[in-house]
Amino acid sequence: MMMEKLKERKASKLIGYGIIYTCLIILTLFTIYPILYVVFGSFKTNQELVLGGSNLLPTQFNFSNYIEAWKLANFGRYTLNSVFLSTMVMLGILIVSSMAGYCMARRDFFGKEFLYGLLISFMFINIGSVSLRPLFELAVKINLHKSLWGVILICIGMGQATNIFLVRGYMASVPKELDEAAAIDGCGFFQTFYIIILPVLKPILATVALLSFRGAWNEYILAQVFTMSNPAMRPLTAGVIALKSTGDGAAAWNIMFAGSAMSIIPILVIYLLASKYFMTGLTEGAVKG
Repeated sequence: MMMEKLKERKASKLIGYGIIYTCLIILTLFTIYPILYVVFGSFKTNQELVLGGSNLLPTQFNFSNYIEAWKLANFGRYTLNSVFLSTMVMLGILIVSSMAGYCMARRDFFGKEFLYGLLISFMFINIGSVSLRPLFELAVKINLHKSLWGVILICIGMGQATNIFLVRGYMASVPKELDEAAAIDGCGFFQTFYIIILPVLKPILATVALLSFRGAWNEYILAQVFTMSNPAMRPLTAGVIALKSTGDGAAAWNIMFAGSAMSIIPILVIYLLASKYFMTGLTEGAVKG
């Protein structure tokens, strides 16, 4: 009787694992397939892409797409613009989210819980393009509509809820005795943050840095709108899309795919270098919050 129950439990466990791994494999395929389609499509001719078909692999690898994309698009300039945009957004978000998360975790003030709850609620609200026009009109009035600084400030201001949530959650793992010891040594609130707490937050700040850098690197709508009158300031996302109109009458999908494949490489390299800190900070910040 006992053996039969053990066999039933083992069988149900195997079925459960089978369902979980099947779902994970399907999700992985849905995630990876578009990337593979772009990468392999970058080696196809435009005619092969337009005609479609079920073949993921090209009939013949055409490396000239990359050469043509590099010549047609100012990739060097666009890459520098993307690096500048992503780095400035990352630094701004790191400064704001680290200080705000620390204050939310350690400082008591009137309406803190209400303010934090209101802030967190914006994690589930996305007004998207509805806010684009008023933001652009505001940028016009303060003369920030012809450069990337308008995009930078908007990205910093709108991308804080999740980051503050992660930092505040990670602060739960930091002993309050550190703050008390620093106060005994004569450190003020912000001295304690800068000297004692900030070095401890490295794992979660690495996570926030990677998430904010990736978000800014992939930003398209704001970058496209704010650089319409100044194409030289386009980041890679806007510059790559412009490659589609470089064909003779027809959309040059092969050239755009080649540009897209090249634009993936920098952010992929950064993720591989920072993946250890990313996973540590994300899991600890989410679970302990």
